Amino acid sequence: MMKKFDRAFFRGFWALITPYWTSDQRAAAWGLLAVVVGLNLGIVYISVLFNRWMNGFYNAIQNLDKAGFIKALYDFTWIAAAFIAVAVYMLYLNQLLQIRWRTWLTERYLNEWLARQTYYRIQIFEQTTDNPDQRISEDINALVNLTLNLGLGLLRAVVTLGSFIFILWGISGPLTIPLNGTQIVIPGYMVWAALLYAIVGTWLTMRVGGPLIMLNFNQQRLEADFRYSLVRLRENSESVAIYGGESREKAGFRERFMAVVANFRQIMLRQKRLTWLTSGYNQLSVIFPLLVASPRFFAGQIQLGGLMQISNAFGEVHRSLSFIVDSFVGIAEWKAVVERLLGFTETMDRVQSLRSLEKIRRTETPEGRLEIEGLNVQLPDGKVLSRKLSFILKRGDSLVVTGPSGCGKSTLLRVLAGIWPYGDGAVAIPEAKNLMFLSQKPYLPLGTLREALYYPGAVRPDDREIGALLQLCNLTHLEGHLDEPGNWSQMLSPGEQQRIAFARVFLLKPTHVFLDEATASLDETMEAFLYGALKERLPDTVLVSVGHRSTILDRHDLHLALDTDGSWQFGKTAATARSLS
Repeated sequence: MMKKFDRAFFRGFWALITPYWTSDQRAAAWGLLAVVVGLNLGIVYISVLFNRWMNGFYNAIQNLDKAGFIKALYDFTWIAAAFIAVAVYMLYLNQLLQIRWRTWLTERYLNEWLARQTYYRIQIFEQTTDNPDQRISEDINALVNLTLNLGLGLLRAVVTLGSFIFILWGISGPLTIPLNGTQIVIPGYMVWAALLYAIVGTWLTMRVGGPLIMLNFNQQRLEADFRYSLVRLRENSESVAIYGGESREKAGFRERFMAVVANFRQIMLRQKRLTWLTSGYNQLSVIFPLLVASPRFFAGQIQLGGLMQISNAFGEVHRSLSFIVDSFVGIAEWKAVVERLLGFTETMDRVQSLRSLEKIRRTETPEGRLEIEGLNVQLPDGKVLSRKLSFILKRGDSLVVTGPSGCGKSTLLRVLAGIWPYGDGAVAIPEAKNLMFLSQKPYLPLGTLREALYYPGAVRPDDREIGALLQLCNLTHLEGHLDEPGNWSQMLSPGEQQRIAFARVFLLKPTHVFLDEATASLDETMEAFLYGALKERLPDTVLVSVGHRSTILDRHDLHLALDTDGSWQFGKTAATARSLS
């Protein structure tokens, strides 16, 4: 829901921008801003000098004063040189401030988004929040850019107005209007004309261009939805190709793109009307001051230089008063960006505040035990998946979790990972750095294969160890590609990806490993071999597996059987019982 330009909106906007200006970078930020503001004021001062120059230049032309004309050209050289130098550094330092501010804000939002699995929990609690990637990559940039440019533009408009309104008042003189035998004298009448001209133009612009605010807001959302659907196809290209789903995907793309087009057409129509207004307004402003001031010129009260000076001063005053008219599209975009970032920030804050309502108590066990006591696992709608679940795993224990689809096997692993909030009870588990979770589709980050092998740990340049582990996992064909960057999740088969995940376990040596269908793409021989390698190489590691294959039962000592009614059974596997008998 779009908000109005009210106190609540500006409070939210203030909360967005103030952290940077009070951060540890505040000294450099304020220093840069002061220089940029000073250069903007310098531009205004140069404009005042140029206005004075026009009087002498055009008077010299009218008076056929060759010496005065040459002197005016000499003076113009210095004014133009000063303007160029100030304009160049004003732009450069403005951009430097923008990139520093954007860098700081991006780092802050990334920290908040990634902290305590906020990026994941938003998908659970706040499914209406769209495209956080766009808000971080594009909206922060737009916020910084538009805030600085609009803010500095407003400052320049105010200072220009203050400077030129006195010039215009002094050189325009009074306007005498005869009325019923009397005369009405309007001092500084050009000032009042500029004021009236700007008020009418601003009012018309607000009426015509007001809907652009909501249209721009919707356009950003629809563009992001369309882009996300394209990215999603790229990430799941193999599945789509196997299904032959190109026609269905194309229909989805077309539907989302037509929504983009439909909204953009509304923007086009609204901007067409607005452009008719602003173009006519700006073109009329060229001739309007000359028409209003011409009676005094033809009456001989002012010279050509005075007429041109009045025209220039009127233009500066009316442009200052017309700041909203000239910047309306930018203001509409700025408001939409602020709304999106405010919504994103509020969503992250709300998700984090919900953590205090979570009832699953989580503690750390330094000795490496994993203990669950009285754990109730639920779905968001309140349905119970597991009721009063309790068991203990010690070093070297291996547990297989089985049960029908929908009984909560994978959800139990999410509880152990600390990312599932629905339920209550107690979980005692070592700190996160000692845990590793392997899913059916392993995550391989963008980058080199070496970085994928060590993810999420720090890369170590040990080619001998990596080579041995690649050979162990039947991946020797990848040994020569360790430092090649690429999208490995697209380049490797599902089976190769799962073997990469096992190599990662052997490299990082966690104390607890949780496998969720982590061998589903491997044949039974390779599955048996890798489980045997885990037992041999990491004998003290606690192993918890979720799977449907009966073959993995023989790879574990303990068995947890879940059912769809929330009941469960815990005990030794048949293979363990036979070995003990």
